[in-house]
Amino acid sequence: MIKNHVGIVGTGIYLPEGRMTAAQIAQATNGVWSAEAIADKLGIVEKRVPQNPETDGTQEMGALAALDCLKNTGVDPREIDVILCMGEEWKEYPLTTSALYIQDRIGAVNAWGIDVQNRCCTTVSAMKIAKDMLMADDEINTIMVVGGYRNSDFVDYTDRNMSMMYDLGAGGGAILLRKNLGRNQLLGSHIIGDGSLARSAGVEYDGHVKPINAENYQEAYKSLRLFEPERMKDRLKEVSAANWARCIAESLRKSGLEQKDLTYLATLHYKRSAHLAFLADLGLSEEQSIYLENHGHIGQVDQILSLHLALEQGKVQDGSVICMLAAGIGYVWAANIIKWGPVRA
Repeated sequence: MIKNHVGIVGTGIYLPEGRMTAAQIAQATNGVWSAEAIADKLGIVEKRVPQNPETDGTQEMGALAALDCLKNTGVDPREIDVILCMGEEWKEYPLTTSALYIQDRIGAVNAWGIDVQNRCCTTVSAMKIAKDMLMADDEINTIMVVGGYRNSDFVDYTDRNMSMMYDLGAGGGAILLRKNLGRNQLLGSHIIGDGSLARSAGVEYDGHVKPINAENYQEAYKSLRLFEPERMKDRLKEVSAANWARCIAESLRKSGLEQKDLTYLATLHYKRSAHLAFLADLGLSEEQSIYLENHGHIGQVDQILSLHLALEQGKVQDGSVICMLAAGIGYVWAANIIKWGPVRA
């Protein structure tokens, strides 16, 4: 076994019981979209949405995913040195630290924690941060990347510009990384940012520029919007596919691998035609990925969920080469490479 590597111990997931179907989404658009188009074109058969106020907050969903990860891996929470929380900013109480809520909730008494945020790229970005920390610091051996997501709360289905976000759902995910594990090696990563789109989308009300008040509060809680829809869409058409391709190529190069070595794509949910086209471009079959049509887009949880399901379904086994692929408003594109199974020299 080679030393100086980082391996993935395992994953954990929490999914709320609530579901919103294609028919319900269509109804929420006031009939602008049909249920058939929601399912076939946007690829949403149903999605997970919050239901239980006790369990389905962003921080608590992250904690429940962390507990699932500990159960699945048999790791003692006292062995965790750092918690990198990739959970969203929309959470139970603003300005509280989600990583430290999870630290206390799971009994990781020896860990310190920090919240990191890169929108739907946060898991892939945080995994790179975790690997770099593990390699750089002799006193850090185990890091959990974990968090929850429920930005679906902000979606206004009557806003025609927002169809790209009709799939937003809810859930929590956790992935545990350990130095010199001997298995499931996290290899190269690559991330690209385009700050020209930093304010092209977001929640319009609730910041200090447009605070919530008595007049706008009903609108405010459905104000996740594209601020510059045409410019954003035009820019994404120009650069998005190329940036994703570059992220994959560079992460493979850093891993000493080629595109032909890929056997599984753990990617976020996006419209069905784009998913199928991207698999074809990579030379992968539909069986070499999981289309999250029954879950929706749970932000930065998607890559963990895809890997978690792939392990359950036997799509990832020893020898599998996995690409985690992500994109987040801001705008950021990211990919990493994981070689599943024993680490060999």
